[in-house]
Amino acid sequence: MDDIKDLETKPIGKLLWIFALPAVVTQVVASIYNIVDRVFLGQYVGEMAIAGLAITLPLMNIIHAFGAMVGVGASARMSIVLGRKDIKWAEKILGNSVLLTFFFGFLFVSAGYLFMDQILELFGASSDTISYAREYMQIVLPGMFFTTLAFNLTGLIRASGYPTKSMWIMAGGAILNIILDALFICFLGWGIAGAAWATTISMVTMAMVAVAHFVQPRSFIRFKRHAWSPKLYIFRNVLLIGLSPFLMNFAASFVVALLNRQLIHYGGDLAVGAYGVVNTYCAFLVMFILGICQGMQPIAGYNYGAGHNHRLKETYLLTMKWSVAVGLMGAALALAIPQLIMRAFTTGDEMISIGTPAMRWLNVMMPLIAFTITNSQFFQSIDKPWIAIATSLSRQLIFLIPMMYIVPYFMVGAGGSGLQGVWVSCTICDVLGAALAAILLSTQLKVFKPGYVAPERGPKKEYGPSHSEN
Repeated sequence: MDDIKDLETKPIGKLLWIFALPAVVTQVVASIYNIVDRVFLGQYVGEMAIAGLAITLPLMNIIHAFGAMVGVGASARMSIVLGRKDIKWAEKILGNSVLLTFFFGFLFVSAGYLFMDQILELFGASSDTISYAREYMQIVLPGMFFTTLAFNLTGLIRASGYPTKSMWIMAGGAILNIILDALFICFLGWGIAGAAWATTISMVTMAMVAVAHFVQPRSFIRFKRHAWSPKLYIFRNVLLIGLSPFLMNFAASFVVALLNRQLIHYGGDLAVGAYGVVNTYCAFLVMFILGICQGMQPIAGYNYGAGHNHRLKETYLLTMKWSVAVGLMGAALALAIPQLIMRAFTTGDEMISIGTPAMRWLNVMMPLIAFTITNSQFFQSIDKPWIAIATSLSRQLIFLIPMMYIVPYFMVGAGGSGLQGVWVSCTICDVLGAALAAILLSTQLKVFKPGYVAPERGPKKEYGPSHSEN
């Protein structure tokens, strides 16, 4: 679907299918990188390797947070701008988003190497797992810059009217990662280093293909000379919208670090490894839901910018319906076959025993998680970053941090298991986070009403007096 005007004329159901299917594949493919690494390490290296990889997850999430801040903000702004039919503005968003990616890439790679051991220990690495975590991060860290570049550009490819192409770029990277994992881990015996090299090579390849799209003359939005001029107005608006996913990912990393310490306290390294497996399954479902929501983003943003509020409402309701359905299916599988899911990642009976109840507790409220995510993504799409931030951060910062200490304490005091208390605290927070998301949604229903006009952030506010310049 190369004609961007279809966003205001085609039926919403058809549009959401066209945009959501590639976005779902893209997000699921993104989650496959971690899933495949864990499967190969669990089957061919051992449980401590899985635990070591789980320790790196918060650090990688922080790096992804910077990429998401730029990528989500840029793609949301581009959709709104295209709704206002301003191609030059969209090209400037493309160029400035790449400049931001280079800036943050240099920042996190430098900091990661300078303080690697301290960061890994902060996130719960023990003497048994830190060597695995360090070996993995030393190889992956430089490639994480290409990871953020790839996710940024594939989001902009989708926002500019090429959802299927965005999907194939991501799918190609995932297929390459699987092939290289099998080669490096199974046949060459490189262990966790093999998983790191497979991920890095795949991400570099994917980023280069995404860059090539914006160089081709037939692309709707391309790199132009005027687009590389830094604009503080664009930086501000992109980062403001992207602040929600950034804070959400950053907070998740911080919370996982605290959670890992609680797990070590109540269950040891195997509990951390079990949580890493369960969290991988949860992340897979969340990525699926995020894919649906990212399919919504260009449709919602474009029609919000164009003032088609009836289409905006229809887009929101249909997206919510699909997201909650995925949450229900994911919860049903986790409740019905938790051991089978665990066994796909590890052959260790003790880790499976620890992870089985965690699989149930952490996924039983997945429909409510889907509700919360959809609301947060919707508010990002229509340029309401502060509502999106409040929606996305409530579960992690407001509710989960105190609950992960309070609930286990009282369960141990009552003669129960502190480890089970950690799992239960996550479930309670899913309910509380969804309740707050519903309250915040009720304050913003005016955006669906006929005649509501989106606040104008026109070119003069975006560029200042230099908008007319090339």
